[in-house]
Amino acid sequence: MDFMILSDKTIENLVKEKELIVDPLDPVCIQPASIDCRLGTDFLEVDSNSAVLSLDSEVKYRKFSGDRVIIRPHSFLLATTVEWIKLPSHITAFVEGRSSIGRMGLFIQNAGWVDAGFEGRITLELYN
Repeated sequence: MDFMILSDKTIENLVKEKELIVDPLDPVCIQPASIDCRLGTDFLEVDSNSAVLSLDSEVKYRKFSGDRVIIRPHSFLLATTVEWIKLPSHITAFVEGRSSIGRMGLFIQNAGWVDAGFEGRITLELYN
């Protein structure tokens, strides 16, 4: 199986042909080999009343929204991207945090690969 990273021109062509959908898409977000996604305004925080987290029980979250968010030290939030994405069935994506943000101590993760054919907003895991 061959893998390749799409160039900005290929991304632009896929968007123009509506084979790849990113909505909204600000043209300045298209980088030489990627698309910069932005942080949305809906967040989930692990309910601090849960003293112990276990894979055997459901994790409870507190939902909140806002244009700004404070992530306390050693805290974790779930968030979504502003952009709604629709990948074609033959293209996968990979979400990576920006190194400039990582150098400030904010780690942005997700499950890694975004499956081919995915539709929706990407869930981000934020850790300070």
